[in-house]
Amino acid sequence: MNTIALGIDRARYETRVYFRQGDTIFFTFLFPIVMLTIFSVAFSATGNVGTNPDGSGGISQAAFYLPGMIAAGILLSGVQNLAVDIAVERGDGTLKRLGGTPLPVVSYFIGKLGQVFMTSIAQIGLLILIAHFAFGVALPTDAGRWLTFVWVYLLGIMTSAVLGIALSRIPRTGKSATAVIIPIVLVLQFISGVYLQFSHLPVWLQNVASLFPLKWMAQGMRAVFLPANFATVEQGGSFNLPGVAIALAIWLILGLVAARLTFRWIRKDS
Repeated sequence: MNTIALGIDRARYETRVYFRQGDTIFFTFLFPIVMLTIFSVAFSATGNVGTNPDGSGGISQAAFYLPGMIAAGILLSGVQNLAVDIAVERGDGTLKRLGGTPLPVVSYFIGKLGQVFMTSIAQIGLLILIAHFAFGVALPTDAGRWLTFVWVYLLGIMTSAVLGIALSRIPRTGKSATAVIIPIVLVLQFISGVYLQFSHLPVWLQNVASLFPLKWMAQGMRAVFLPANFATVEQGGSFNLPGVAIALAIWLILGLVAARLTFRWIRKDS
């Protein structure tokens, strides 16, 4: 119980520190909101997406991009945020100092995961509110879709968090963390149906994207927010929610194993 209590206190501290860092707020918290606004405004003149041959029907650009931006926000909150943050803490000696205190490793990770959950929920809530009230995006009214949203979010954020912890070992220094992690996250966003319509990508690139979790998070969110007829342009002609669950569960397990094997308070070569 003391370990959990320390972890909760650590989560409060981590969240306060998070919102005091201007670059972190922009590149992880506000970035999906900024991109949704840019894409919605820039492509509004092209009309609705998925219109009928007579020009009727379809959904707005904002509605079309919302699921991808939510998925990207989950990835940024988990992978980019934790990978960079932990690498910086390792580089500036914070992890070494924490290793010399009574703080349990479990409490440290409860703090990190708590911060990720709190900030990502706030980010997604703000993103949905802006999409609905600023761009008129209609939100699902079916309880089943919101249930899908919950489990896709939970699997997605947990997977992103553990992968972020594992990837924090890649940068050699804290100063190089951003330069190493951001390109990885950015490439995944372009090939996973966040900025580009997934069905418009070459089949081989779709297959490559299917090896990574962001594609499945975006697909799961499209199942929540897009009309059912949009499933026909997905791989296999459906949103394939069982496949989404299996893929994210596999990545969650792989991430847990990788994080367990790679995390140290300090580098062995330090």
